[in-house]
Amino acid sequence: MEKILIVEDDELIAELERDYLEANGFETDIASDGRAGEKMAKAGGYNAVLLDVMLPGKTGFDVCRELRKTLHLPIIMVTAKKEDIDKIRGLGLGADDYLVKPFSPAELVARVKSHIHIHSLLLSSQEEREEETAIAYQNLTILPKSRMVYLDDKEIVLVNKEFELLLFMAENPNIVFSKDTLFDRVWGMDSLGDVATVTVHINRLRDKLGKNVKETQFIETVWGAGYRFRIN
Repeated sequence: MEKILIVEDDELIAELERDYLEANGFETDIASDGRAGEKMAKAGGYNAVLLDVMLPGKTGFDVCRELRKTLHLPIIMVTAKKEDIDKIRGLGLGADDYLVKPFSPAELVARVKSHIHIHSLLLSSQEEREEETAIAYQNLTILPKSRMVYLDDKEIVLVNKEFELLLFMAENPNIVFSKDTLFDRVWGMDSLGDVATVTVHINRLRDKLGKNVKETQFIETVWGAGYRFRIN
């Protein structure tokens, strides 16, 4: 069962939030001041935090800032203030959402469910990327399953055939492939077009990987023979 931490110094509001959340299948804990809420959140075991802005001991803004240093879970700030600057400040500190009192309890529950679901999807995606076996050479990283490429930790956007061409060559480093072989392996023997498209895609890859920078000149032309993905 998913568990929500309510950090709220107004006892009536805290109990209202608790009742609606528990009626919708959540477990809840309540902290009545900022320092206690921060300590409880850091202890773990929560799927989301409802965080009031005006709290004794430590403001909700300060608690949010501190929690975001180590925790990756939904933080929904709750406040009586309607000023946009307060919303911007809260979101800028890492809050996922912002509710202004008075609010609909049904809306509160819906937002909690939505943000827990979103964080769950993001976490699953991150775990899949971490489990994926990457191909890495120098400052270049290729994630075959995710179909993502990073150069100096910055994502390089490749179209479909650019990625497949790079992946094929990177999986077979230091081997010289003719244009015909690359066309057959990447485009397929029955594909429309001709081997000239290989040269076009090679040039595009070089542009995107930094063809004028020696450290990123991975794709080498072997005159009269073809191309190879060269690693030292």
